[in-house]
Amino acid sequence: MAQLITNASVLNEQGKLESKSILIIDGKIAAIVDADAGLSIFVEPGTPMDEQKVETIDAQGKLVIPGLIDMHVHLREPGFEHKETIETGSRSAVKGGFTTIACMPNTRPVTDKPETVQLVLNKAAEAGLAKVLPYAAITKGELGRELTDFEALKEAGAIGFTDDGVGVQSAQMMKDAMYKAAALDMPVIAHCEDNTLVEGAPVAEGEFARRHGLKGIPNESEAIHVGRDILLAEATGVHYHVCHVSTEQSIRLIRQAKEIGINVTAEVCPHHLLLSEEDIPGLDANWKMNPPLRSARDVQACIEALQDGTIDIIVTDHAPHSEEEKAKGMQLAPFGIVGFETAFPLLYTRFVATGVWTLEFLVQRMTTDPARVFGLNTGRLEEGAPADLTMIDLESEQVVDPLTFESKGRNTPFTGWKLKGWPVKTWVDGRLVWSANIQ
Repeated sequence: MAQLITNASVLNEQGKLESKSILIIDGKIAAIVDADAGLSIFVEPGTPMDEQKVETIDAQGKLVIPGLIDMHVHLREPGFEHKETIETGSRSAVKGGFTTIACMPNTRPVTDKPETVQLVLNKAAEAGLAKVLPYAAITKGELGRELTDFEALKEAGAIGFTDDGVGVQSAQMMKDAMYKAAALDMPVIAHCEDNTLVEGAPVAEGEFARRHGLKGIPNESEAIHVGRDILLAEATGVHYHVCHVSTEQSIRLIRQAKEIGINVTAEVCPHHLLLSEEDIPGLDANWKMNPPLRSARDVQACIEALQDGTIDIIVTDHAPHSEEEKAKGMQLAPFGIVGFETAFPLLYTRFVATGVWTLEFLVQRMTTDPARVFGLNTGRLEEGAPADLTMIDLESEQVVDPLTFESKGRNTPFTGWKLKGWPVKTWVDGRLVWSANIQ
């Protein structure tokens, strides 16, 4: 059955909102026409669409955009199903408006063998929700000692290589990995962290750490690896992508690398655009993430870098943990917060509704740009594109309540925030996979 989404607010090429109807046939966008065109749409020249075979969905003026894309998530399965599963994570993703997500390999077992890549793909297919793209590990077990079989992992369906969760400490190991990835036309995605500078530190180096007697994670721990890897990327020609950038030093290095033509791209998380160490209210581990919340100066640097294109895309780094794990306190609890269900509302409310960014800019950084950076056939609202769509209510205000999350994780620092811009419907390949109660 075909679907027709009527009265949808759609961003045109000039970034202005227009009222359109969107026809979906066989999982693809068949036509985008003026809202008043109704069902006078022709599937083939001279062949009128049978009105009885069209399911009509009235968007009631709500925004419809390409489905959001998140290229950095943790689904925890296999091995940590008490934190999240591929099904619960995917359900959380589509509730948050994400239609494509890329999951990190730091599971147990680590995604370092073709059969584990296939397991992830099979579980995602069984869930039938978001499109799940698995990354594979750079080194076996993410131990930094021996490279994985890049060729076999690519053949199995991996979309890139990363040891996310830990930095590759050996420069030679990283250089060898980049050469192999470049030969396969695959990206290397780097968690940048020098372990000698961070061991035992739960928060950023700064006033909060000093006030609470905690060891701090310095900015250099990230930037040292960024600088090293940029030089290695220049030598090897690989597409080098920097995970969750959080420091002005890293940004300076990435900006310089781009200026001289090195193939480097970068991402930033909502929490590093919205929060600094000054906002941490106490020793609540729901404010503990890696990279940690940095200084207000670093936050401003991240915002400016996203705006000028030094940072290419927004990701959530969705990292669910159990309440028992997070209850261990700032020093002992694991790093990470959940992000799927709050990402767009947070950024819309903070930056678009206040006039700092245009709506077009935010949508581009969460759809078109991730698709461009990673060569995906989605992130477009145009005829012939996959019908991966997200409908968003820009007006209704809701309070962030972790008890309503579809994710198993409740670990967020944004509890109680009043936000606008909530996704209300999500389609993947033309299938409606999430629908909220629209009042």
